[in-house]
Amino acid sequence: MSATAIDDRARYRANPTVLQALKSPRMLTREVLAGLVVGLALIPEAIAFSVIAGVDPKVGLFSSFIMAVSIAFLGGRPAMVTAATGAVALVIAPVAPTYGMDYFIATVILAGIFQVLLGVLGVAKLMRFIPRSVMVGFVNALAIFVFSSQFPQLIGAPWMVYPLVALGIVVMIAMPKITTIVPAPLVSVIIVTAVVMAFAVTVPTVGDQGELPKSLPELFVPNVPLTWETFTIIAPFALGVALVGLMESLLTAKLVDEITDTHSNKTRESWAQGVANMLSGIFGGMGGCAVIGQTMIGVKASGARTRISTFCAGIFLFLLVVVFGDFVSTIPMAALVAVMIMVAIGAFDWHSVKPSTLKRMPKSETFVMVATVALVLLTHNLAVGVVGGVLVASVLFVRRVAHFVSVSRTVAGDVVTYTVTGELFFASSNDLTTLFSYPEDPDRVVIDLTGSHIWDASTVAALDAIETKYTALGKTVEIIGMNDSSQRMRGRLTGGFE
Repeated sequence: MSATAIDDRARYRANPTVLQALKSPRMLTREVLAGLVVGLALIPEAIAFSVIAGVDPKVGLFSSFIMAVSIAFLGGRPAMVTAATGAVALVIAPVAPTYGMDYFIATVILAGIFQVLLGVLGVAKLMRFIPRSVMVGFVNALAIFVFSSQFPQLIGAPWMVYPLVALGIVVMIAMPKITTIVPAPLVSVIIVTAVVMAFAVTVPTVGDQGELPKSLPELFVPNVPLTWETFTIIAPFALGVALVGLMESLLTAKLVDEITDTHSNKTRESWAQGVANMLSGIFGGMGGCAVIGQTMIGVKASGARTRISTFCAGIFLFLLVVVFGDFVSTIPMAALVAVMIMVAIGAFDWHSVKPSTLKRMPKSETFVMVATVALVLLTHNLAVGVVGGVLVASVLFVRRVAHFVSVSRTVAGDVVTYTVTGELFFASSNDLTTLFSYPEDPDRVVIDLTGSHIWDASTVAALDAIETKYTALGKTVEIIGMNDSSQRMRGRLTGGFE
């Protein structure tokens, strides 16, 4: 085994390990209780995300159960929770109403395949190229989408829905000030449900959205034709789910790394998310990704550190739904709407839109964030918004860097020296040929590149053009100060553009 492989194993070794937790009653108790709290917190959101996706509540619940259990064994980040999420629900929402449940499940399975391929290809390493402004735009757009998706449950609803939603929001605001042991969303759902049952209030309930599961999930083989037409229908949605799921999962993994002061294997996490989505689809689930809220409940609020807590969260979720399914079906939709409104409010980065922040932040950063949000809202696709935001950020960065190149001219007798400073690439080197005084210069020209670096063929072509112009005037050109990398690139490419 190579030294690199050994270093990687040491770098990604869990601390504490599952075996250590099993040997410590105190640690094991903490992990199991953390799993119970997270499992309870998953129920209302899994149902709410099912509604957003336009499918029965059991689809989101099955997905959360299967993905939490499978990622506990496969994932690269211990204690991180994977389940049905709003980001994935928003991307895949148009599929079921438009094409039916079979195409919906096929989309989930294909998204899992895409994620496995992306994970094997090392897409996790590309996360470093996503600017912070794009991620802020992504989070803000997600929050806006989650909030707006509650409108169908509010517009034209019985008037009692509105005070119930307000009650749920008040409970979630007040509960953390009293105790953080029990998740505030769960307490809110219980109180709103109790009020509805005590006063026999007639409002839409979870049971009205579809039948809850009574048994283990069964294999679901989507009945879709295996044709190119089918692929063209589901592939755009599947790719969107894959990209959004990976981005949210890898961001959550990075956050848990910082909280626990440990490292996680992002490549393993990427393909594991794909396998979990495939298993979710095969058993009739809606797919998902890492859930930031529930992961924080487990890791930050409950002290979870191992895969045991994630496994227990999935198991407890399933038992609660199957055993207490009759109670869950009586939960008013107003309670879930309140939960989702608070999720949206909590997810939105309010600091990013404060006047003081906007005044202090570079205008280009703010523009990238706004562009990302606008693209998401216009296309109704989070993946398109992120890719578009990265492209906008790249263009602005290139434009800014291109102006950092300077050329100074010094004449000493019959020799003129041009000192070039800055990074030379396609954007900055296109105007390089215009910065030289060809007719006025003496017969000997020296171009000093000590303070610059050649990055691409465009720069080599520009230097060749400068030499050609001086040669046509009977003058000699000497290029000095190139570093080794620049010399190799110029030596390989020079003279090859005619």
